[in-house]
Amino acid sequence: MAEASFLHIAMCPWLAMGHLTPFLHLSNKLANRGHTISFFIPKRTISKLQHLNLHPHLITFIPITVPHVHGLPHEAETTADVPPSSITHLATAMDLTHNDIDLLLKDLKPQIVLFDFQHWLPNIARNHGIKCIQYLIVNPATVAYFASPARLGQGTESDLKKPPSPDFPDTSSIELRAHELRRSAAFRKLEFGSGVLFYDRLGTGSALSDAVAFKGCREIEGPYVDYLKSQYKKPVILSGPLLPAQPNTALDEKWESWLSKFKSGSVIYCALGTESPLEKNQVQELLLGLELTGFPFLAVIKPPMEYDSIEEVLPERIQRKDKRKKCCIRRMGAATIDIGAL
Repeated sequence: MAEASFLHIAMCPWLAMGHLTPFLHLSNKLANRGHTISFFIPKRTISKLQHLNLHPHLITFIPITVPHVHGLPHEAETTADVPPSSITHLATAMDLTHNDIDLLLKDLKPQIVLFDFQHWLPNIARNHGIKCIQYLIVNPATVAYFASPARLGQGTESDLKKPPSPDFPDTSSIELRAHELRRSAAFRKLEFGSGVLFYDRLGTGSALSDAVAFKGCREIEGPYVDYLKSQYKKPVILSGPLLPAQPNTALDEKWESWLSKFKSGSVIYCALGTESPLEKNQVQELLLGLELTGFPFLAVIKPPMEYDSIEEVLPERIQRKDKRKKCCIRRMGAATIDIGAL
């Protein structure tokens, strides 16, 4: 039997935990099959993902320095470090890693490199004889509707009411509301990095890459994948679902004690992520809605941008419960709190 052929693959995701994490899940999936991974990651962010590296003998974190640009907080590395208004500056900083990535690829010599928002990376890869795949964590249906080549030149609210082309798959379940149309049309004019529009960045990467890949499955989104194949005129690859491994660490004693008071499957867990800050009224409505279910719950919520802590925006009803020890609150780092209503 011939020996299995293993690849050396480089990963170059956008500087956001919501992109770094699925790229690492994909890396684990590939490493499980014996492939070697070089994972480009901001150096101070490595500690946040180290525990998710299930194959440290095959997956190597390659530290990169994110340069400072005007408008970014000092030592900002990912979108978790900046307010939404500064994310465009982070994209500018990412583009300034161009030369460093060039040197790393030249030195490491992987066969394939995966990227998402670095529209300049395919040309670098081609110069070194490396195949380049644009890997998007957004589902194929969304990209097919909003960012397929047929959408070029279509950016008005009137345009976005209709599918990008007559051969687009079934649209019976796609109907954008007025506020969604306004936001989508405005987003098409969004500058994402110095002098680069977000959709131009995405489209250039797709056009120059050797293939486009998605975190998705054919069983769910097959028609949209076929549509994108016809649009891109190149392979469209699906990674399948990327699920984290089951944790094998023991639960903190206080949380095990708290959860043991309830029947299995009876506690609601609500986590919106550290990069999805809500407005004050949205936080309050969410918590009051969870309380109205009558079930115990855990909510992981980041404070609104203008507040230092979640306690400042808690609804009065939940504040009163906390004072009577009927609500347990745990701080998660500087910005996030778990709230358990009892």
